[in-house]
Amino acid sequence: MAKKAHKEMSFMEHLEELRWVMVRCSLATVIMAFATYMVNDFLFNTVIFGPTKAEFVTYRFFCDASKYLGIAENICITDLDFKIQNTSMEGQINTFIWICITAGFILAFPYIIYQFWNFISPALYEKERKSAKAFIIVSSLLFFLGVLFGYFVIIPMTINFVSTFQISTAVVNEFNLESYISMIKSSVLVSGLFFELPVIIYFLTKLGLITVAFLRKYRRYAIVIVLIIAAIVTPPDVVSQVTVSIPMLLVFEASVIIAAVVEKRRLKA
Repeated sequence: MAKKAHKEMSFMEHLEELRWVMVRCSLATVIMAFATYMVNDFLFNTVIFGPTKAEFVTYRFFCDASKYLGIAENICITDLDFKIQNTSMEGQINTFIWICITAGFILAFPYIIYQFWNFISPALYEKERKSAKAFIIVSSLLFFLGVLFGYFVIIPMTINFVSTFQISTAVVNEFNLESYISMIKSSVLVSGLFFELPVIIYFLTKLGLITVAFLRKYRRYAIVIVLIIAAIVTPPDVVSQVTVSIPMLLVFEASVIIAAVVEKRRLKA
């Protein structure tokens, strides 16, 4: 099916259009950041510092699950022995601003995806443009699932591990606020973007830049990388490592299946 006729744009006109896309995305992020400012008490005390409390939902879930399955009860967390301290004059101000911006970006993600879809849509076929709604919904759901996975799984396990790891009783854990916030931001954003892998693979396969054979050839390396990441961010126990690695492996396998379907259709076409 032929592509819909559009006025040819020069390279500079494309750059100008991309600039306005970035402006609109930035404006949406700022607006949502201001919205999070209105609930900053909940954002910081409940969300950001929630995983530092022993009664956090993830810790309670694993404790209850370990008791139900009759496995090691040392999974239960009764206390997280560490403090978070601010060591710079502007530390708390910077933290406040960047957390609001990060939260604004996460909340504005569907709109950001919509803007980038509009930017690339003139180069797509009419049939592909009609799938815009599905693309935005799927991409947003995958991103939010990744963010939730990072927040409820990776962050609590990371905090549990670093707070209990001790090279000597002479060392007291007092974490820097900037370091803690950096871990929070990287965990949720990287997880969110990682869960976009099926969408990325879909487009790369459609463009012929990646093949199923390539993904299957390097599957073993992907599994090793996922297991290494799981081992780094989790406590040294099998349950935690499996909990983190299985969803990540499922995302990769879903990408392989999607690539196979797209490649089959592309070859038929």
